[in-house]
Amino acid sequence: MTPDPATHAWAQLQDHDRTWLTGLARQAGPQARLALVGGAVRDALLGHTPLDLDVVVEGAGVEALARASGLPTVFHPAFHNATVTLPDGRTADLVRARRESYPVPGENPRPHPGTLEEDLRRRDFTVNALALLIGPQGPVCLLDEVGGQDDLKARTLRPLHPASLREDASRLVRAARLAARLGLTASPELLRQVPDALELADRTPRLWAELRLLFSEPRPGAAARVLAGWGAGTLLPGLETLEALDRLQRADHPLAPALYAAAALHAAPDPTALAGRLSLGDRPGALLARALSDTYFPEDTPERLLRGVLRPDAAVPLTGRDVLALGVLPGRAVGEALAHLAGLRRAGRVGSPEEERAALRAYLKASHQPDGARGGP
Repeated sequence: MTPDPATHAWAQLQDHDRTWLTGLARQAGPQARLALVGGAVRDALLGHTPLDLDVVVEGAGVEALARASGLPTVFHPAFHNATVTLPDGRTADLVRARRESYPVPGENPRPHPGTLEEDLRRRDFTVNALALLIGPQGPVCLLDEVGGQDDLKARTLRPLHPASLREDASRLVRAARLAARLGLTASPELLRQVPDALELADRTPRLWAELRLLFSEPRPGAAARVLAGWGAGTLLPGLETLEALDRLQRADHPLAPALYAAAALHAAPDPTALAGRLSLGDRPGALLARALSDTYFPEDTPERLLRGVLRPDAAVPLTGRDVLALGVLPGRAVGEALAHLAGLRRAGRVGSPEEERAALRAYLKASHQPDGARGGP
């Protein structure tokens, strides 16, 4: 017997999350409605354990409800939202049910008090517009105002209305992230709206924030491939490099987002402009510079991994250990020999470990001293 969707979704939640949600429902009171919404419900219906919890409240004060839980709370008065830190360190958002209007496409929407159903209809995609209504004893029912369950079963990503991506172009990147992560396919309506999003991209700061989040996806290269397939590949350069990094990912050791950001900078026509738009800071650029240098880095370091993708034919330079193996004693002579080799590399006079060893032997012979004689404390 197929379980009720609400019961199935509820079963995917962690025990302490269920306890917290039912406690909130009791505190909200019988005149209020409280629902788990969006990605948490979507993932639960897919059989995944939701990690990010978003809760919509209708008919009760969000700030008072959040603080009554006794957990650390930050209240955001502009949208009447509260961020609660759960006992395990995750954060959950409590949101007043609202509807929104976009006076200027690309800019932040204006919030207005609304019902739970209106809150669902303001969202981006049908699969994100599902809500699990929760009572003091647990789930009450699954609310589906826009056919999200059917689209989820069909693995289809469909925007809620014809102006969705024009109002908020960042939804295009969010769609690509979801499509790559969950194996969803764009609906014809979504693809029809892609040019609208591209037209508004430069006027939508949230789009660039979504692109930065893309680097934290399990497979950023796959998400970039989705964007390219939808005709939006210009938003994020370096597709081949990002996909090459995807192939290096291991489930037990995911690559740092800075690696992907550095790869995108390398492929960008204007790396400085891209770094500024994405608010990347200095770390990805510094990582890229180290990866492109001739400095030795051990295997599995970010620099070595990125160098292997960007410069697959680059020779691994000799290290101090290699110099010692040629008979040079520990001390100043090792550093001098390495500096000599670095100069030869910059001049293009050596291009392999074998050529470096030959050049080092010639250097030691030219110094008129036997191997090791230049060592010192």
